Order: sequence, then structure tokens, then C-alpha cells
Amino acid sequence: MRRQQGKRLDDRYVPYLQMAGLYHLARLNDRWFRLDEALVNAFVERWRPETHTFHMPFGECTITLQDVAYQLGLPVDGRYVSGCLLEFQIYIQGGRSAWVWFQELLGVTPPPSQVQKYAVNCSLFQETFGECPDGADDETVRRYVRAYIMMLLGTQLFADKSGNRVHIRWLPYVARLEEMGTYSWGSAALAWLYRCMCRVANRHVVKLAGPLQLLQSWIFWRFPLFRPAGYETFSWPLASRWSGYNPSGSEKGPRFIWMPYSSPDVLQVVHPEALEHRHMALWRSVTSLIYFAVIEWHQIDRVLPQFGGLQKWHLYWESRAETVLRFDVVADPGPSHEFLEWWLQHGKRFLSPDMHLGDPRAVPIPVEASQRGVGRVPDMDRPEDVPDRRRVERRTRVGTRRSQRDWNWLEHAMDDDDDAGPAGGRRRGQGGRRRGRGTGDHPCCDHPCVRASGPTSSPCHPQSYPARRHPPLHHPTIRLRRQPVERPVKRSA
Repeated sequence: MRRQQGKRLDDRYVPYLQMAGLYHLARLNDRWFRLDEALVNAFVERWRPETHTFHMPFGECTITLQDVAYQLGLPVDGRYVSGCLLEFQIYIQGGRSAWVWFQELLGVTPPPSQVQKYAVNCSLFQETFGECPDGADDETVRRYVRAYIMMLLGTQLFADKSGNRVHIRWLPYVARLEEMGTYSWGSAALAWLYRCMCRVANRHVVKLAGPLQLLQSWIFWRFPLFRPAGYETFSWPLASRWSGYNPSGSEKGPRFIWMPYSSPDVLQVVHPEALEHRHMALWRSVTSLIYFAVIEWHQIDRVLPQFGGLQKWHLYWESRAETVLRFDVVADPGPSHEFLEWWLQHGKRFLSPDMHLGDPRAVPIPVEASQRGVGRVPDMDRPEDVPDRRRVERRTRVGTRRSQRDWNWLEHAMDDDDDAGPAGGRRRGQGGRRRGRGTGDHPCCDHPCVRASGPTSSPCHPQSYPARRHPPLHHPTIRLRRQPVERPVKRSA
């Protein structure tokens, strides 16, 4: 998470930020603190993706919607944050592209050097929308507010691993500033943090994204012995308490505070909006958290002590009859029409790209393909800027099993033994043509079957010896001898 350098909070932005429910988050812009990477990594090791909780010696604990409301001051009640770029035509008349809409909402068109797919570099926002000019009209102020909100969401709440790009998925939201306050930004931020924590639990992932300042502030509030010294005063939102913190080797311990927000000192600085019943009721809800394609579960039933409850998993089996689901059985249990409409808008119907879903019969077959025979295919066009390594690869395969040359000595030895027979006969090294061999480099090149139907039908091919199984001998100096077969002696009467 990075601070928005050069984008101070202008007083003319405040009414729009309050209307969008992001004013308290914007006040944290100048009061962020450095991330203690060692501390965060220690908690990542304790994260369990299947339960979205930290497994500690004393039990389970996690970050909840209550923590998001207290630490960042974000609303947790409202519509879920979702959608995709395919819905832009709903808000754009005439089917114009998203970049045309970007120019209309922000007044600039990003150059190709500042664009990476559907993301714009933060340097463009910082250089173009650094400070709103004095005496600007209302439309100009709204453009600067839109850029400020996109920067706020893209760098502080929903940042990626790069930390220097802003996605244009926020255009439908900043286009309607009056409706931004109806969304649950707190649940979306928590869903994104859960997903980033689950991803980094994979040992192949080396970087962690998401609102990490929320995670570290939660650690400081819940584990007092992890707190830095000298940060006793705090204000709203509570994450501003650690403004200016720089990680150091302070003493750390395992103590945990289950309810840090119930003290009178904290309640004095809490904003009244965060204590509204509609927000407080959701703190204890077991529900899904939605952020575009990210859907994670808010499982506070596993951390009841954080809300003053008693964790009693061992007693749930006694009341198992009370948790049986009761629902009406219908004749057609398939998905409803409303669900299918929602699924078509937000789900991914096909796993393959559109270019692979076309009918292959519509692709014309070139004429030279039919003139080359059944066993050959047209020459492939070599892509540009790709070195031709076929000659190098052929040289590296010489003398390896891949080229079948390790097995030629064994076949030659067996053929020599067959020619010599059990009584001696012609010995190895004498002249004469070998049976079924040609004079080429490969023993299969002059076989009559090869000349008739191609190299795959040669009797020297490994699959052409169903009755003979060669032993796995690898040394070229080992000579295979067949044991003479003892025949019964016919006695006369």
C-alpha cells in the first residue's frame, strides 16, 4: 500500500468523499505507517485458507467486518461491489469504448506508454491531477475528485502486487458519485484481503498484496506486546494511531486482547456512523464477502470470543437436530431465472477464450496440405523473434535414449547371435549383410516395411516387437548371449 504522493486532500473534495463513504479512509492518506514485514510474515504462516482464520496456541482469531469498520472507518452495509467491463455499455450510450469514457470522465486520454491492459500507471494520475487549480468550476472539481477516488481505491484498498497501477474498473462507480455511498466498501476490502492472504499461503507465491495496513493495525490492537512504544493517543479511524511507525526490534509476546474496542477511551473517538445498528448487526453475520470475482466467507462463528461469546464447538453435536435445514421441495429444483441472469452477468461461462470457441470446420484447409500425403502436415510458419534451436536440440539428443541410439547396439548383438546360432557359425566382426538392416544411419531406414508405409511400421520400432522384451541394459560393452535350449533325446525302442 502506497501513499498518494502529491495528492493532498483538498477541502473541495470532502463533500464528495463523505457522500461516497470514503472520507475517513482519505484522512488516513497522510497518516500511514511503515509495514513490519517480519511481523506480517509471521502471521501469514498462521493463516488457514480453508477457515480464513489465524491458528494460534490459544485458539482461532481473524479480521472481521467490525475490525474494518473501526480501523478504516468504511461502511460495511450496502450493495456488494461487483461488475465487469462487459457492462460498460449499460452506462455508455452508443457502445463507445471504455477509453472514450475515460476521456469524458477525467478529461485526458492516457498514452499507450502509461497503459497496461486495463490499468493506468499511477504516475499519470499524480502528474495530471496533483492539485486542483484555484477557481476551478464544478465540472473540473468533479474530474479531480474522480481521479482522487480511483487513486484511493486502487492504491490503498485494492492494490495489486505492483502497487503503481490503477484499474479502470472503477469508471462505472466514479461516473455516479452520488451512488457510491450505497456500496459496502468494507466487505469488499475484507474479501480482497482474505483472497490475498489465501494466495500467499501457497509456497510458490512470494509477494503479498491487499490492504496490509489494516492487517498490521489489527495485530497492534489485538496483541499489545507487539505494539510499538510511544503510541498511546489515538483518534478516528483507529488505524491512524500508528502514524509514523517505523519497524524495529521491539519486544514481542503472545498475549492477545479479545475485545480491544470496548474500552471507554476507544468509544470516545469512534464515529457515530460506525455504531449504527445496520452496521453493527453485520459484524456478527456469517455471510459472503464479494469483490468482483472474489467471493470469500465471513466466518465469525469460529471466533466468537472476539465478540464476547464462548467458543463451544464440542457442544454443537448435542444440538445437531436444531441445525437441520428445512426448505420446500419444488418440482423443478433448477436455478431460478433471477439467478441465471446474475450468473450470466458476473460468472465466467467458458474457460477457453473466444478465439477457441469457433467452429473449426470454418477454417479453410490449404491446398498444399492435401498434396503432401496423409503422414505429413503443412510447414509451420516460424514465429518472429524466436531463435531456431532445432539444430542445437538435435545435437544434444545424439547418443541418448531419446534418439534410440542406445538400443542399436543391443539389437545388433542379438542379430549377430541369431546368425551364429548355438553351434557357433559366423562370429561377430566377420563380413556379411545383417538380416533386415540397411546401410543408412538408422537401422530402420532401408527396411521394406518402411519403404512401403513409413518409419512407424518398421520392425525395429520398440512397439514392433510384442514378443521380444529387451532387458534394460545400458552399457554398450555388455554382450547378450542366449542360453542353448536343451532338447529331449529321442531314444529308440
